[in-house]
Amino acid sequence: MEEPATRELEMSLSDGTSDDDMPLTLPTEGSHSGSIRKGCDPFAQTQRSKLQHRRARINQQINKEMRMRAGAENLFRATTNNKVKETVALELSFVNSNLQLLKEELEELNSNMEVYQTDSEAINVPMIPLGLKETKEVDFTVSIQDFICEHYGEDSSLYGKEIKELMELRQAMRTPSRNQAGLELLMEYYNQLYYLDQRFFPLHRNLGVHFHWYDSLTGVPSCQRTLAFEKGSVLFNIGALYTQIGARQDRSATAGIDLAIDAFQRAAGAFNYLKENFSNAPSLDMSGPSLCMLVRLMVAQVQECVFERVTLTTQDTHFTSQLRLAQEAARVSDVYLLVQQTMTQPLMKDYVPFSWASMVQVKSEHFRALSHYYAAVALCDHTLSAEEGEGDEEAETAFLQFYVNVPAGPTLSQVLQDPEKRRKLGKAHLRRAVIRHEEAMRVHSLCKILRKMDILQDVLSLTHKRSLDKYSELDREDDFDETAEAPEIQSQTHQKPEIIPTNFATVQVTDIFQRLGPLSVFCARARWGPVRLICLQRGEGGLGLTLRGDSPVLVAGVVPGGCAAEAGLREGDYIVAVDGQDCKWAKHSEVVHMLKSCSDRGVELSVVTLHSHDTQVERRAIMLSHGSDKENTRQRLLGGAKGQSSASLLNWNRKKKREGGGVTKRLGSTFSLSFGSIRDTEAMY
Repeated sequence: MEEPATRELEMSLSDGTSDDDMPLTLPTEGSHSGSIRKGCDPFAQTQRSKLQHRRARINQQINKEMRMRAGAENLFRATTNNKVKETVALELSFVNSNLQLLKEELEELNSNMEVYQTDSEAINVPMIPLGLKETKEVDFTVSIQDFICEHYGEDSSLYGKEIKELMELRQAMRTPSRNQAGLELLMEYYNQLYYLDQRFFPLHRNLGVHFHWYDSLTGVPSCQRTLAFEKGSVLFNIGALYTQIGARQDRSATAGIDLAIDAFQRAAGAFNYLKENFSNAPSLDMSGPSLCMLVRLMVAQVQECVFERVTLTTQDTHFTSQLRLAQEAARVSDVYLLVQQTMTQPLMKDYVPFSWASMVQVKSEHFRALSHYYAAVALCDHTLSAEEGEGDEEAETAFLQFYVNVPAGPTLSQVLQDPEKRRKLGKAHLRRAVIRHEEAMRVHSLCKILRKMDILQDVLSLTHKRSLDKYSELDREDDFDETAEAPEIQSQTHQKPEIIPTNFATVQVTDIFQRLGPLSVFCARARWGPVRLICLQRGEGGLGLTLRGDSPVLVAGVVPGGCAAEAGLREGDYIVAVDGQDCKWAKHSEVVHMLKSCSDRGVELSVVTLHSHDTQVERRAIMLSHGSDKENTRQRLLGGAKGQSSASLLNWNRKKKREGGGVTKRLGSTFSLSFGSIRDTEAMY
């Protein structure tokens, strides 16, 4: 396989990767030719790995309890014996209690945000990352071997190395390192699934491989036989890994903030791509409402990082600079309020961890308080004068656009010119800031998990004390007038978050099973007759055939009564071997040279005739056989199509009615997604 990731890239830990995310040792030169990307050591006893191990254990226990519950419910419905019904009902109550305890334990793990945060001593509000979806091991061996024998008519034992490489890649994908190398590992497997889909998953039937994945937040298992479920789950983990990378950045410097912004924007892109291209997900974490919530959460965290960067880069204390900080903080509060509303929707209310909902509410209140604090600082600490580098006109223009609605009483221009009016308005803003700070601290105190987060406690306490101290400075004994209500601040940002779609083309892969032949012809959608052996003997008029294209070479015409026609060669046959030498990937000139150099005893051709379910597949193959380099065509298609949106979407299951698999039927239909619009451009083959 191609190796775009070098050892330097694998070990580049510029995002602050600690020893717990070190990948396994890379293979040396001359070793297995598969992917050089490896997962983390699954036995490493580190904080992050321990967390994932506990998640996996709880997922298995939840799976066991749910199977017991399903069996007990079936028995309860089937039996007519009252004593048996009582016993089963008691057992069901125990099982439900165990399930509730397990789900609460898993929720606590999902709420463990500190494991994913940076090791920096800087005091920043923690971000919300996602844990990776867990999956069971999958054994492709028997299913792929049977399909190679049945569909391709080849000796499947010759493909043991390829099957092993695929399974090793999937096993490594289960434990990606928390850096760029881990992302590339997931993308490589996702890209490889395209080839797997084309090679072994025909439209008219199922390969029979079961993919088991656990819900990211509840641990509830889902099982599907469609490869689309595998693709969607891997794509979800790509987004989840981006959230972990974003959360671990050191945001005390602009470089770390920029990396965090990029990671959260790409996480939003992955979840948004999943939402737009997949439907009818079997697990709640990949449902439309859940993905919508996750996209908004990522956008809010990007907006928070933007505010932190503005705070860091605002060195001056000018009036307009403080107004800008106030409006940026108001923007962060607004987007977190939107996330909070999404989390309280009927389907999401009981699904989202309580600590997440609490954290989002805390942040909404916290940044609203900061907004009023910076407004008070602008009004009370800075006088307007050209000596400070800003004119009265510029400050007045900024202040006139500062509020959502113009407050009653003196005009804003009059307020600016009167120090006492500015002080009173600033005091009103501080009063609202203190109230918001106290509300944030109240919500924080109600959540047991948030109370354990010392950094969050420190941030809330420091900002609350700062606002109180400022209020004490402005408060005077002769203030007999009741403090006016501060108007709402108009939120505004100088950098709107982007939703960056995942660019799968950045990780180039080579089809593991390329030895089966060019994908344009040798795919699961096409069917052939059995391989025929044709013995050609050159006559006076030559071999009597016309060849076209390459990889594989097509018999475009046969001269009636000629040597080829008498030997049984037919127009439309593909030459797959010459004298036992495989030439499915051979160029036109190479096959012609083999035929011309045949001895007097003749030449033996192995040919197949294509019988496709889709009559256009054969036309596509013939059209592309005109002097095209199949490997380059496939790589161009793979790289060019992934970033596009799918024009037509398929449901999870390719067919409405599936044969067998009662579990699959109960779980409902799933969705299908290849690389962007890959199916629409498949005619290029």
